Amino acid sequence: MRRTKVTIKISNASSSLDDNTLILSDIVRKKWKIPVQTPLTLCFGSAKHEVKVVTTTLADVLRIHASIAALWGLSHGDSLCLQYKANDQTLHIGPLIGVLISRINSVNVEKPFGSTTAFYRELNDTCRLFGASICFITPDELNDQSQTVNGWRYTGKWEQRTFPMPHVIYNRLTSRKLENRDNVQQFFRHAKTQHQAILFNEKYLNKTEVFDALNNATELHKYLPESHLLRNFEILKSMCAKYPVIFLKPVTGSLGKGIIRVTRQADLSYVGHFTNLNGARKQSFPSLSRFFSAISGKIKQQRYQIQQGLDLICIEGQPLDFRALVQRNELGEWEVTSIVARIAGNQQFVSNLARGGRLSTVKDALEHSHSTAAAGCAPKLRRAALLIANGIEKHISAHFAELGIDLAVDTQGRIWLLEVNSKPSKEDNTPLWSEGKVRPSVKRIVQYSRYAAKF
Repeated sequence: MRRTKVTIKISNASSSLDDNTLILSDIVRKKWKIPVQTPLTLCFGSAKHEVKVVTTTLADVLRIHASIAALWGLSHGDSLCLQYKANDQTLHIGPLIGVLISRINSVNVEKPFGSTTAFYRELNDTCRLFGASICFITPDELNDQSQTVNGWRYTGKWEQRTFPMPHVIYNRLTSRKLENRDNVQQFFRHAKTQHQAILFNEKYLNKTEVFDALNNATELHKYLPESHLLRNFEILKSMCAKYPVIFLKPVTGSLGKGIIRVTRQADLSYVGHFTNLNGARKQSFPSLSRFFSAISGKIKQQRYQIQQGLDLICIEGQPLDFRALVQRNELGEWEVTSIVARIAGNQQFVSNLARGGRLSTVKDALEHSHSTAAAGCAPKLRRAALLIANGIEKHISAHFAELGIDLAVDTQGRIWLLEVNSKPSKEDNTPLWSEGKVRPSVKRIVQYSRYAAKF
């Protein structure tokens, strides 16, 4: 695809340039064979404005009127991609990327998005490098019938502006409750059907949905521990008869919350380990029925997935797993951006950073496991992550462009899928990367958005 970047220059309101005239570099005009002094339609996101083009000798410049810039949320110096479509005489600038975020603290001018502010600032800066514009939108600002959105962008400081409906919408809502709000779902439908916006990571995945879907892919069976929705005592009894250790995981849980490990003892009693902030609470039960009675309140309030326990490689007795960040690249294809190892904290059997886990490189973690089974596992982890991402794409009817895929290696060297997260934490999956550089994971979001918007 041909790609041309231009720098937006804004003529002030007192200029002799009217709002129907664009000044464009003559080199760009010739490259795209754009006619001069001919009525054209300038498009940015869902916005359109009738214009005619005059040229300048300045390189890679597009000068527009201040009134249009104000309506579209553009700033002097913005870098955008430009293309001309002769068949309908439309001049397109963009892409405009909208990021749907949970909330904003307008009182804290330095960190309006809390702990994710640095990530969003990095996204903003990366858009400038790659020729894109970005805005950040909260559910409270959504109007499902509007042609515009109210959003935030960084221009030396965080400020609120009005933007057209974006070309691409990246759903970073970190709450199922927010995502399921009526106005959010109506906005999604309006953006996709009325404006043909590309929406990705459009919903949360739950554990039952993932394992049921991937069970339809024969090539993935080798990665899937036996896993079922915990519907009744008979399922628990059957799984505990098959496996000495089983895990109960909230279907919609995250950050390791609510996970229970159940271990069968030689005398057929059972030990339950329950995650909490201080580690894991241990409780013994004389029978499986007594254990089931003890958790019956939990499973009435929240659905649980029951999963085969695995004998995983460890580091100094602490369980080890791997978070693969798999993203679509500039060609729309799945690619592994990073894999990090996560080692469970003391007194924990889950590796989430929120539960005291720590990060390591895959190479170091495999070496420090001192397990012969770990040899040669790094490429196997990458292959598994790619296959699983493709399986999600094929068997779940939603559009995703990044997935956090949690994998593990057992003491026989076999790779297992633990879970798939469609809203991977921007802290939990962060590779060990030098400060001051654009992270590949951020770059890929912008590159894919540019591809999806056909820029």
